[in-house]
Amino acid sequence: MYKYTDFDAAFIKERNAQFRSQVERRIDGSLTEDEFKPLRLMNGLYLQLHAYMLRVAIPYGTLNGRQMDKLADIADRWDKGYGHFTTRQNIQFNWPELRDIPDMLDALAEVQMHAIQTSGNTIRNVTADHFAGAAADEIADPRPVAELIRQWSTDHPEFQFLPRKFKVAVTGSPNDRAVTKAHDIGLRMLERDGVAGFEVIVGGGLGRTPMIGKVLRDFLPREDLLPYLEAIVSVYNLLGRRDNKYKARIKITVHENGIDDFRARVEERFALIRPQFGGIDQQLLAGIEADFAAPDFKTKPVADFEAAYTNDPVFRSWADTNLTDHRAPGYAIVSISLKAHAATPGDATSAQMRVMADLARDYGHDELRISHEQNVILPHVHKSDLPALHARLKEAQLATANIGLISDIIACPGMDYCALATARSIPIAQEIATRFDDLKLEHDIGPLKIKISGCINACGHHHVGHIGILGLDRAGVENYQITLGGDGSEDATIGERAGPGFSADEIIPAVERIVMAYLELRDAPEETFLETYRRIGLAPFKAALYPEVQADAA
Repeated sequence: MYKYTDFDAAFIKERNAQFRSQVERRIDGSLTEDEFKPLRLMNGLYLQLHAYMLRVAIPYGTLNGRQMDKLADIADRWDKGYGHFTTRQNIQFNWPELRDIPDMLDALAEVQMHAIQTSGNTIRNVTADHFAGAAADEIADPRPVAELIRQWSTDHPEFQFLPRKFKVAVTGSPNDRAVTKAHDIGLRMLERDGVAGFEVIVGGGLGRTPMIGKVLRDFLPREDLLPYLEAIVSVYNLLGRRDNKYKARIKITVHENGIDDFRARVEERFALIRPQFGGIDQQLLAGIEADFAAPDFKTKPVADFEAAYTNDPVFRSWADTNLTDHRAPGYAIVSISLKAHAATPGDATSAQMRVMADLARDYGHDELRISHEQNVILPHVHKSDLPALHARLKEAQLATANIGLISDIIACPGMDYCALATARSIPIAQEIATRFDDLKLEHDIGPLKIKISGCINACGHHHVGHIGILGLDRAGVENYQITLGGDGSEDATIGERAGPGFSADEIIPAVERIVMAYLELRDAPEETFLETYRRIGLAPFKAALYPEVQADAA
């Protein structure tokens, strides 16, 4: 993984000292909250519903055991003993005191971490496939490219005050686990005639106007990446609307001007600035790639794994749901669920963080990943170590066997924390998970992605959920809309709204009716919810959701 240079360390030290001074001036009253706001946002600090919230960057979701230990220490010392992992592969601390933020940032710097550009109208934390460097289907590890983009975009003098926030995602696999088509820029690594490059997607995004990104370039050679990105963001910076923040994202810019006009502007700008790069970015990338060399994979028998899989049904259930094929023989990718039934999706206690850090050191070549699905990944674990690892996960209440199942729910913090939220997300996620656990149907249902947002900003990615739930305020009462058939993969689709919303008391039975209808309608147990939906469409599910409408019609 990437290690800070002397420049990186000096840069972070100077930024932290600058922000410490700004915090002191806010506390003594020299700065008003309005004056302080743009300064704190540049350092990942929000003012939420009940307290300040610090959002810490975990670039492309990669960290090591020492860094995870430091996050646990910060949670204990300056927060309430836990952290919340987000859909941007970051971690949020929800209860810090303002006076402690500079010390928290200095503590992060000790392990080469920071909170820069996790907020504000700038290029945010670059995200990537959480199986990067390990997946069996991978063409190339996208993390060196993500790191190159991080370095290019950090404190970029032209892009610190864009029309709106800007998000970039990179994947190195044909199976898109990074939701690239729902980003401002999505990059899919390709190889054409022996030449490495990218499919460049632009103008994706969710929120109040959800859109699937459009292909701007079907193939961009790797050496042209940074000047092409610079051309895209430069055009957006000049063309994007600043009169209405709801129409300021690049998706609206592309929509209003058309993809062909936008492409022509980008190509013109690209031709102008490309000579300025002169290959220095490729020299930098070559150096970065060395930091992401694969670990020294072990060669050992897997008899212990096979025995545990055969003889221990609990281990077998966990292995069937939480393990993914690895590119190295004898290895597996382990997904650690942060979605125990009735738990808050994405939350981990400091004790659990330390357990995961220890497991990474003991069994996982000291690597962890945070997924956009709010789980933690050990990307490189030899199968012979899996029984021992599973036993330790059970002790820490981290062995829930539900990755990809109905209780593996993405949920934003909602009205329990967020000042923008109009409804609760966390309790709804908890109730759905416990309901289907009680019914003992999770494994019979099979793969099913539920995503919940507590407001129209869609931080829970509900638009691309197989079942999406959006919480809104209707005359002071929480109301939950349902969308069906969304998908965040390489076949990305925005879900269809099913009909009128449901109250908080009605939403769990409504989800149950959808699932029961699916179990009746599927062709075979192997047919997933999404496959069934795409085969038969909305109408049968709508009939199950609104039986009273069908009765009235009859």
